[in-house]
Amino acid sequence: MRTRKRYIDSFRRRVDHHGGEHRGPRAPTEPRVCPGCGAVYVRRRWSLDSQPLASVSRRRGGTPAVTLTPCPGCRRVRAGAVEGILRVEGGFAAAHAADIRRLLVNEATRAALDNPTARIVTWQPGAGGLVVSTTTPHLAQRLGHALVKAYSGDVRYDFSHENHLARVRWRRP
Repeated sequence: MRTRKRYIDSFRRRVDHHGGEHRGPRAPTEPRVCPGCGAVYVRRRWSLDSQPLASVSRRRGGTPAVTLTPCPGCRRVRAGAVEGILRVEGGFAAAHAADIRRLLVNEATRAALDNPTARIVTWQPGAGGLVVSTTTPHLAQRLGHALVKAYSGDVRYDFSHENHLARVRWRRP
């Protein structure tokens, strides 16, 4: 007996795929500046460098009309969209909390120069450590790598398949 319901092949079809939901149907008009972080949208790319905005004004022969729009990074932070979680654990982390925090902030600042959407969303002091949530999975990996490079210790990377969630756990007793 056949039913009228369409068969859904969940093995081939991406049921939980949400790719491209953060984008609009068309590219926004240029130039745009984020009022929160100062990122500039020129040539279909967000960057924290103000140099592209100067090149547009030279090319057009004057100061272009700039539209103030929150960048994708600021929108993700405001929405609390977390795609990476870093757990810093152990006695060393409790004893050197200020140094570790400074290292993570500096590394996140350097990562934002490459990708302005990569931001730290929250800092939560946990039991015997720190929990840092990030807007991109790559930033969580980068922060874990920076901790290993600076202080050694053990790091573990776990990834979810479709949700693009990275869980990084760094521990040093």
